[in-house]
Amino acid sequence: MKSIKTIGLGIFIFLTQQIVAQQTENNNWSSSRPDGHAPITVMADHYHSKGGWMFSYRFMNMNMEGLLLGSEKITNNEAHDVGYMVTPLKMPMQMHMLGTMFAPSNKITLLTMASFISNDMDLQMRMMGMNSPFSTSSSGFGDIKLGMIYKFINKNQQSFHGNLTISLPTGSIGEMDETPMSAPNKILLPYPMQIGSGTLDTNLGITYLGQTESISWGSQLNTTLRFGTNSDEYAFGNQISFNNWFALKATNWISFSARLQSLFIDKIRGENPNLNSTMVTTADTKNSGGTNINAGLGFNLYANKGTLKDLRLGFEFAIPLYQKPNGIQLERKETITIGLQYAL
Repeated sequence: MKSIKTIGLGIFIFLTQQIVAQQTENNNWSSSRPDGHAPITVMADHYHSKGGWMFSYRFMNMNMEGLLLGSEKITNNEAHDVGYMVTPLKMPMQMHMLGTMFAPSNKITLLTMASFISNDMDLQMRMMGMNSPFSTSSSGFGDIKLGMIYKFINKNQQSFHGNLTISLPTGSIGEMDETPMSAPNKILLPYPMQIGSGTLDTNLGITYLGQTESISWGSQLNTTLRFGTNSDEYAFGNQISFNNWFALKATNWISFSARLQSLFIDKIRGENPNLNSTMVTTADTKNSGGTNINAGLGFNLYANKGTLKDLRLGFEFAIPLYQKPNGIQLERKETITIGLQYAL
C-alpha cells in the first residue's frame, strides 16, 4: 500500500507541474461540448458555475464468471480440492445510480448520489462426490454519498479540481437467502453479496482536464478510505483508482472516448464471526481485493441546442486487460454503463 501511495503522490506532482507550466492561452476549459464530460463511468469528473444544477441517472451491469487463483484460471473442482464445500460459478451485478450536483459558487460544487443494487450469484456445492448448483440473490438501496468538488484552476483550456466525498453506511450488511444447506431457513450471505459497507467511508480525488478544439483528455486519481470496522467486525479494503481517458469530438453533438484504469484494492480487514470461512470461497477474507487494469470504449451524445439543450447521453463498454485477485475469486468480465445527465 505504501508503494501505491508513493505512485499517487508522484502522479499528483506531475499533473500539478503540467498545469502550472502551460501558460500560452487565455480561454477556459469548457464542459459545454460532447467531450466536456469524462466517460460515463468516471465520477466527479467536472464542476459547474455558480447556480448550476445537474441531475443524472446511470445504469451499470457487470458480469463475473469462472474462477481465478491469482492471475491463473482454475476450475471449481480445483477450488473444492483446496477445502471449500461451495464455490461460485458466476455473478451478475446491476446498479442504478441517481445523482445531483449544485454549485453554490464558482469554486464549489456540491454532490449527492444514491444507488439501488441487485446481486445474483450461481454457486456449486460438492456433496458426496456430486456437484449441485444453486443460486442466491440480494438487492436494496446502497450507501448514500455526499460530497463536494473544489475548482483550483481553469485556464489555458486546462482545469484542475479536487473532490471529497463521504459515504454514509445506509446500505444493508445483513442480506440473507436460502441455500440447500439452510432450507427452509435463510442464512447470512457472504461479503460480495452485501449491499453496503457498514462503515463510514471517505473518497478523496484529484482530476486534471485538458482540451483543444477537437480533442480532450483527463486523468483522475481517487482513493477510498474506510474507517474502523462495521457492526459485524469487518471493513472492506481501502482502494486506489487511477483513470486516464482521451476523447475525440467528432461533431458538436457526439464524441468518442477511450479509457484506461488501474485499480488496487486491499483485502477485507477483520472477519464476520457469523460466516464460516471454510464453507465458501466468498466467505473467506483472504479471497478479497487485488489488482485490476481495465479498458473502456464509449461515446457521449450532447444536445447543444433546442428543447433538449444540455441533455447528455453517455455509454461505455469496459473489459479487464489484466486482473490478479487475492486468493480465489470470480473472474471479472465485461461491464456496460449507460447514463443520462441534464444540466440547468
